[in-house]
Amino acid sequence: MSVQEESLDDVISSLIDVEEEEPANPQPITEEDYQKNELTGEPVTLTERAAKQVEKIKNEEGLDENLYLRVAADGGGCSGLSYKLGLDHRTDEDKIFESHGMEIIVAPKHLMYLEGMQIDYPDGLDARGFTFDNPNAVENCGCGTSFAI
Repeated sequence: MSVQEESLDDVISSLIDVEEEEPANPQPITEEDYQKNELTGEPVTLTERAAKQVEKIKNEEGLDENLYLRVAADGGGCSGLSYKLGLDHRTDEDKIFESHGMEIIVAPKHLMYLEGMQIDYPDGLDARGFTFDNPNAVENCGCGTSFAI
């Protein structure tokens, strides 16, 4: 490693807030956690940009038409819970939301964490990638993929 790379690593290390590190043993979400709040009925939505990006990924990868965008919450991450996005097959239990022509599936046990959330895909110079605007989150981490309720 060159001196310049070592210096850059030192600068990056000095900017990282130690308190925001991922917990060593993230706790899984339990059924009890899922029953804490009443559901609002608000859908999970995509912005037009996010829907276009999901469609682009499906087309470029030549993926099966029977795959839908699954949105989930999982234990772990800087703030306690993290967002999960992926293409998956629908189950009979899934709640289905439609946004900009894209079907979004969410397991019922994840809804209390995700209801009313909007997913965007900014692609400008200052941000690129999927972002989450979650009205249920009381705390978000700097990485944008972790939250607390």
